Amino acid sequence: MVAARPGTATRLRRGAPITFGILAVTIVAYVITQYAGDLGERVLFELVQANQLVALGDWWRLFTPILLHASIAHILFNMYALYQLGPAIEARYGRAPFLALYLGAAGVGGAFAFHFGGMADVLVGASGAVFGLFGLWLHAAYKMRDTAFGRNLLSSLWISLLLNIALPFLIPGISWQGHLGGLLAGILTAEIWSRIRARQRVLVPVGLAILAVLSVLL
Repeated sequence: MVAARPGTATRLRRGAPITFGILAVTIVAYVITQYAGDLGERVLFELVQANQLVALGDWWRLFTPILLHASIAHILFNMYALYQLGPAIEARYGRAPFLALYLGAAGVGGAFAFHFGGMADVLVGASGAVFGLFGLWLHAAYKMRDTAFGRNLLSSLWISLLLNIALPFLIPGISWQGHLGGLLAGILTAEIWSRIRARQRVLVPVGLAILAVLSVLL
């Protein structure tokens, strides 16, 4: 472990306010749902992705489960991945595109979980959104595969992805459909971003989010 220089954490927070804002809001939501009694139960009911309610028109439930987590291990894993992946993406592509990607990947992951999961499924977690970040980094690493940095990054990402892909088959209750949807959303977003102007980036994940919503309403 290498000790960080004084002020490093502060500079990181200033450079990635959206990432750390998501971290803070998600942690607060977890505390409320776990320890706030009736209020926590109400928040959980309003935000969970219950596929039966999505089918009745509650399209926003494709996105709101990113604030909910089933256990301390669940939230620690997702928030650690966000902490590792988010700041660099936010700094490179901008705050609005990063937030749009996070939400767009969440929506696509939720839509995959709706269409390819069970109607009785009830889902929580930010895994779809986090896998969107994985997808973007995987695309970037593949593009740089001819460099030493790209090869090392690609190797580390593949290891992390394989472990995460295996989790739904090892631990009951994890939605592989949501993981896959988020991953594909991240890869597709990264590919399109590489072909368009910077000011147009936010439109891509927003468009994916709209398609995800339409897919459950139509």
